[in-house]
Amino acid sequence: MAALGPNSCLPYRELCHREQGIHPFNSGGCSLVSVGGGGLYSSQPGGSRKRIWGGEVKMRGFWQNVSRPTSIEMEAITGMEDLDRILALSKELSQAIVIDWMAAWCRKCIYLKPKLEKLAAEYHPRVKFYFVDVNKVPQALVKWGNISKMPTIQLWKDGEWKAEVIGGHKAWLVMDEVREMIQKHL
Repeated sequence: MAALGPNSCLPYRELCHREQGIHPFNSGGCSLVSVGGGGLYSSQPGGSRKRIWGGEVKMRGFWQNVSRPTSIEMEAITGMEDLDRILALSKELSQAIVIDWMAAWCRKCIYLKPKLEKLAAEYHPRVKFYFVDVNKVPQALVKWGNISKMPTIQLWKDGEWKAEVIGGHKAWLVMDEVREMIQKHL
């Protein structure tokens, strides 16, 4: 995140703090605050500046890191060809992948999907997330993945299966287990 330098101007309402007794409406028409050496200064009508606080100024950002997405939609794997291509690309890029084996009728699967998409944003670009709807792919693919319960969340690295979490319990526990699995194998 970018740091604010001396004489940076911000909307006044963003910097007013009750604990310091600064209120946006008691400053005589101030609309901007600038951070200068040794304090906060308000812009006054006519171009003059008034020192409104002389203590040490520590700025904290109010903006979230806008360069990172908060959620990344998982890509669907629709057949064996897709899976082969994804595993080969994972091996070539030395990138871990997570595959969520789910079904459209599975309530826990549907509930976990947006949570996994948020997790995908946390680990982007080191880990890529995919999903397989077991009712829309050939059963040979489901058998190949050794899937017996849903949701099953598998971690693959360098084209090889590393670990899995079978998520039939509470979603927050599943997410913690998936995070642990990813951290262990990254």
